[in-house]
Amino acid sequence: MTAPPPLTPLRLPPVLLPADHKPVRAGRIGVLLVNLGSPDAPDVPSVRRFLREFLSDPRVIEIPQILWRPILNLLILNIRPRTTAANYAKVWLKEGSPITVYTQAQAQALQERLGDAAVVDWAMRYGSRSIGERLVALMAQGCDRILLAPLYPQYSAATNATVVDEASRQLMAMRWQPALRTLPPYFDNPDHIAALAASIRDGLAGLDFVPDLIVTSFHGMPLRTLEAGDPYHCQCLKTGRLLGEALGLPVKVTFQSRFGRAEWLKPYTDDTLLSLPKEGVKKIAVVCPGFAADCLETLEEVAMEGRDEFLEAGGSDFAYIPCLNAGEPGMAMLEALVRRELAGWL
Repeated sequence: MTAPPPLTPLRLPPVLLPADHKPVRAGRIGVLLVNLGSPDAPDVPSVRRFLREFLSDPRVIEIPQILWRPILNLLILNIRPRTTAANYAKVWLKEGSPITVYTQAQAQALQERLGDAAVVDWAMRYGSRSIGERLVALMAQGCDRILLAPLYPQYSAATNATVVDEASRQLMAMRWQPALRTLPPYFDNPDHIAALAASIRDGLAGLDFVPDLIVTSFHGMPLRTLEAGDPYHCQCLKTGRLLGEALGLPVKVTFQSRFGRAEWLKPYTDDTLLSLPKEGVKKIAVVCPGFAADCLETLEEVAMEGRDEFLEAGGSDFAYIPCLNAGEPGMAMLEALVRRELAGWL
């Protein structure tokens, strides 16, 4: 039987692109770290612009806009910016706002850890360096698969959800949308608890006293958010419980930064700091495990104002232990979380 003649390879003519065809970059992976944001400067005009955007978000202020807008524009934005700007001035770094400086440092450190595997960028939900701007920048670098990473360990509609909302609004304006994944809350992730515990142990080792209690201060939320189904309160409590178990030390969960007359999640941090000395707790260390990076709320409200309140109430020793920021424990944790979420892409 005669063997069939060998097949002749099919030769296709080269694809000729139009002379004006735009070069296209694709096939890369992007990681976008997102934090809350900051004014551009510690002055009244910058703070007013920032607060206007922040407090206009219906995810943040869950009051009918027809009622809230007059209060915001006629009252809040005429009174609050001056005090807030003065508070920012107390913690402002030479490189800029603490939350901006530390978030940028986290992005740079994560890029070094991931190398060429992904392009790491950072954005802020409010103020400069917007989510939309950085999504476009990542796409321009060929990132058609992007992990959106809100740096909020505990989920809240006012934090995680509004980041996803904004990213979705930006995607609606894009003809070529990237595939998007979202980093889930990591409040009880073993890597997160281990990083917090390691950071706190390092902080405690540098003290000249032994605390009677570790106080955790999470950002507060109105009580109605819990009643509406927001899991934030439960997730904060679990973080506190797991942290106490990891440290083998007593840990008390509190909530700071309440605003307005409505009831917020309790116990309040400021009330707790005032009452502890009366209960015989005179030495404390305070940590803010709901914040990925130090900011106005941790540095001015807790480390400065909280310290004064506790000592004036009769406490003898107060220490504030910084957030994870771009330190080794926090970056090892963040790399592990990001690599896990990029599984199948990397």
